[in-house]
Amino acid sequence: MSDSSQTPDSPCIGYCSCSLGDSVCKGCGRTVKEVDNWLFYTEAQKIAVWARVNQLDTIRNRRDS
Repeated sequence: MSDSSQTPDSPCIGYCSCSLGDSVCKGCGRTVKEVDNWLFYTEAQKIAVWARVNQLDTIRNRRDS
């Protein structure tokens, strides 16, 4: 998230599997807690989550390949 003008605020791609009971969303890779608290996270917390989810093999990453 070094260039905030190119990084969306949220990793959400509109495909939330947390509502289906998953503890980690298959769409964005965030945990239920991260999804629920995203609006309250500091910039540093958001950067940490982005760093982690960017390493996951999620649907969002597979769509780009």
